[in-house]
Amino acid sequence: MDSLIDRASLGVTELLSNVHRHARPDKTCTVEMELQLDRLKVSVRDHDPRLPVVADAGPLATCGRGLAMVAAMSESWGVVPDGESGKVVWFTLPTPSATAPAAWDRRPLLTAGERTDHRFAEVALVEHATEGHRPEPAPARSAVAG
Repeated sequence: MDSLIDRASLGVTELLSNVHRHARPDKTCTVEMELQLDRLKVSVRDHDPRLPVVADAGPLATCGRGLAMVAAMSESWGVVPDGESGKVVWFTLPTPSATAPAAWDRRPLLTAGERTDHRFAEVALVEHATEGHRPEPAPARSAVAG
């Protein structure tokens, strides 16, 4: 699992920085790491019900790239709202023993979110079956589109 340390640390640091910078009414949060058979899932729960927004940081901006970086270095990521109690922001990293599907075999599927806020959409990576071969079912992955 040594190969996961740098990316997991980077992701946790970015999510905790977002809590410190943006969370209201307090900065209290919980970090949870769950090692599954094929992936490590890292979650940060805070008490702010506002969902994060992936910023379109300009080339000279000194902040605003954290969530984009988490999205780039992780297998999947997303946000689970918890009403007025807050939210959980999470990301997953494949374990060294897991074999990731070929990049050409995964295509993002965008669907309109249930919220009235048009900045958010659910993204699910759809596994495409090749003729005569059905891949094993995979859990749906979601993210905040940016």
